[in-house]
Amino acid sequence: MPKPKHPNEIKINPYQVGKAATERLVEAYGFTTRQALADHLDVSKSTLANRYMRDTFLADWIIQCALETCIFLNWLTTGQGLKQSSKAATTEELARFSFNAGKMVEDGSCIFNASILPINVSSPMVVPDGHTTYLCDKKFTEVSNGHWLINIDGTYSVGLITRLPKGMIKVSTAENSFECAFSDIEVIACIRSTTVSH
Repeated sequence: MPKPKHPNEIKINPYQVGKAATERLVEAYGFTTRQALADHLDVSKSTLANRYMRDTFLADWIIQCALETCIFLNWLTTGQGLKQSSKAATTEELARFSFNAGKMVEDGSCIFNASILPINVSSPMVVPDGHTTYLCDKKFTEVSNGHWLINIDGTYSVGLITRLPKGMIKVSTAENSFECAFSDIEVIACIRSTTVSH
C-alpha cells in the first residue's frame, strides 16, 4: 500500500459522494428540501436532480456553502469531523426582493452571516439593484432623514428622504429630486446598510 503523500490525505471518489453531500448542503443551509437548495444556488430542479442521481462530487456548491455558512469543508465533503467551530458565526436566511419595471418582486432568498447583520435590524430583507445591494428593515418606528425603500404611485425605488416643515419632505432618487407631502408616498423599509460590487 503506497504511503500517503500528506498526513491528512483524503481519498474522494468523485462518483460516490454526490447524494450524501447534497443532503449535507441542505442541512448546512438549514433548508428542509432539495428544492430550497436549488433555489438558493440559482439552479434548476432538474440540474440538481441530475447531479444527485449521478452521485457526482459537488465541489463548486460545497465551496460556496462553506464560504457562506462557515461550515467546515471536511464535513461538507466527507461527513466526517466537526461540522462547525463552536466559535463559528451562525447564518440567517433573508428574503430577497428585486426591482422589475418599477415593481418590487420576491426573488428567492440569500444567506447572511448573522455576525455582520446590524444589531438594530429586526425584520431584514435584501434588495439588489444593479451593482448595489441594500439591507433593509421592514420594521421601524419613525421616518427620519436618511435612505428608505419607498413606493410612489406604485413605483418602488430607494430614495433619500429629508424632512421639511409642515409635513413636507424632499425625496431624492437616482432619477430625480422633488418635494411633496409625506402622505404622498409609502415608506416600505429603512435602509440599514449598502454594499456596492464592481
